[in-house]
Amino acid sequence: MTSALSVSAPAAPEGRRPRTAPEGRRPRTAPGGRRPRTAPAWVWALPPVAVLGLVFLYPLALVVRESLAPGAYADVLGSASFRDALVTTVWIAVAATAGCLVLGFALALVIAFVPFPGAKAVAKFIDVFLSFPSFLITLALLFLYGTVGMANGIWTDVTGAATGPFRFLTTPWGVLLAEVTYFTPFVMRPLLAAFSQMETAQLEVASSLGARPLRIVRQVILPEALPALAAGGSLVLVLCLNEFGIVLFTGAKGVTTLPTLVYGKAILESDYAAACVVAVVNVVLSTGLYALYRGVSRRAGA
Repeated sequence: MTSALSVSAPAAPEGRRPRTAPEGRRPRTAPGGRRPRTAPAWVWALPPVAVLGLVFLYPLALVVRESLAPGAYADVLGSASFRDALVTTVWIAVAATAGCLVLGFALALVIAFVPFPGAKAVAKFIDVFLSFPSFLITLALLFLYGTVGMANGIWTDVTGAATGPFRFLTTPWGVLLAEVTYFTPFVMRPLLAAFSQMETAQLEVASSLGARPLRIVRQVILPEALPALAAGGSLVLVLCLNEFGIVLFTGAKGVTTLPTLVYGKAILESDYAAACVVAVVNVVLSTGLYALYRGVSRRAGA
């Protein structure tokens, strides 16, 4: 007769609970069974808030305080120079944005839907172009259409005239051309991203039904591109409103925008109170347009 032997786990000592596998990582405890103290969240927020306040908020507060000098707002807002600069800034920004939208949409259509060698290289070059400084594009235009530029040089060589006919760079139209040239890629980038996600089946169905290219663009592509156009246009409008380098490098002495007016009041006239008033107005306009841009971008999913 045999008896079955069973092996059982040794019993835990009296007063001690057997160890169990932890279901999840337990928080570490300090010696003595107490949890280590952690700093409150507001303590970790203090360093970045302090840096932000010192680098940005404090200078901005100084500008606002300087603009509150007695009679500063009344004198500046009632002056003809401020009104002219405000009108010039707005119409150049709006016109440049419209030009960028039209030109950017046309170029993005060609790059995205017209097969040609080097299309991908052109699309990548647009990303590189976005990193260029604005004065570089202005200098390039000066080499082409400036008073002693290539176009005037060819004209004088061919005709024998003393001077060339191209003098528009020192006018508002020259500033407008430079801004359209520089800011158009800022519209093309979101458009190309939107076109890359578009279903090509829609275009093929429309083409198979006999729709002409212009009708396909108007009824199929344009509705899909409207959010990207709105987002890119809003961004360009904000950037054009604050553009300073292009106006300065074109040498357009008769073109005074809000940023150049701030420069003139502060540096040339040493009227810091008036310069701060114009700067505050420019900041308010830019902040409002930026809020519009963020709202449009959020709706567009950008």
